[in-house]
Amino acid sequence: MTARTPQPEIDDLINQFLTDSLSHSANTKRAYESDLEHWVQHLNNCDIKSIEDLSVSYGLKGFRSYFSELISNGLKRSSVARKLSAIRKFLSYAESTSDQALSWSSLIQTPKYQSPLPRFLKIDQAQALIDTIDPTERFGLRDKAILEVIYSAGLRVSEAVSLNQGDIDWVSGWITVMGKGKKERRLPIGPKTIAALASICDQKNHHEPVFVNSRNTRLNQRSVRRILSKHLLKAGIDQHLSPHGLRHSYATHLLSAGADLRSIQELLGHARLSTTQKYTHIDLGQLTQEYLSKHPLNNREVKKNLRKKKDSE
Repeated sequence: MTARTPQPEIDDLINQFLTDSLSHSANTKRAYESDLEHWVQHLNNCDIKSIEDLSVSYGLKGFRSYFSELISNGLKRSSVARKLSAIRKFLSYAESTSDQALSWSSLIQTPKYQSPLPRFLKIDQAQALIDTIDPTERFGLRDKAILEVIYSAGLRVSEAVSLNQGDIDWVSGWITVMGKGKKERRLPIGPKTIAALASICDQKNHHEPVFVNSRNTRLNQRSVRRILSKHLLKAGIDQHLSPHGLRHSYATHLLSAGADLRSIQELLGHARLSTTQKYTHIDLGQLTQEYLSKHPLNNREVKKNLRKKKDSE
């Protein structure tokens, strides 16, 4: 009689899955861990403990029950899609490492949702944000430099805080960053940004971080968010903008100035052009707004409606 292969507990297999996900960023692994932990709570309520239970007792019906639970609890479609993606990847991993068939997992469909357009600054707002930073304040030079380099080169905040002094080519005005998937790219930055960086670097210690905190250790991403919020408030600009919004602003302003999408894709380090194409929607929105506010026929219609409203009061 053939011995039955022991089935791994789901918790153990999830830990193994997270350990083996070496190609993913730390943020992605944390998201996987959080999403799978939430799913496991649901499985515990259904008395599902092993991969065999998943295959025999749970299946697509149980999964649809979980999906309905997420929707009924008011979870955003984008959050639901993220959770389903994490679970689908785990199930694929589980099937490859166990003798249980989980073919039903291929039938899981990600819900469609309208991806919100990214927030961004207008050109004059971006300029005001930089100009209102007082370089004589404590960390004023640092704050100015980090916001300038994110906006000037369209950096992810993780790329900005990871910069070392040796990543800056002071002569040619280029920086080297390590992007997603450990892909390196070189980016041009303007003379103003080079000057801002030079004001906080000695240009000798190549392995020292460019941006440091009060303890002289590398600045973290959360600190950059606080720095941006502080200076947005001073400049009287929407405080809900994230540091990633400066990257969106960079791409939008390049597109508005006539840069082609392929060039912007390379500068941003996007693997797919479709990721870059969302900026065309922003630009078309700007064109529509400009048309409605500036075209004489539209202006005449606006004035007419205002007169009607005034006459009716």
